[in-house]
Amino acid sequence: MSVRQLPIKPRRRGRSMEQYLTVAETAQYLNTSPRFVRRLVAARRIAFHRVGRHVRFAVTDLDTWLAEGRVEPFPRHRHRPRHHRGGR
Repeated sequence: MSVRQLPIKPRRRGRSMEQYLTVAETAQYLNTSPRFVRRLVAARRIAFHRVGRHVRFAVTDLDTWLAEGRVEPFPRHRHRPRHHRGGR
């Protein structure tokens, strides 16, 4: 299954350029399925904008959401052998 590249059109917002993505484009950006994106919206776990009955996502909001979900790894400790009690 190949991934089709979708063109992302920047929208003008004042002086700055803000990019807004559709559900399909957001799914591709997050490397997930459109259904997962719709579930995030339904649970209000991700920031989105309503344009009539359409839903759009700002790329800056997606980047912030991704950064907030980052989980740092535990520091690596040296392996210590466990002492076993007899009889178990």
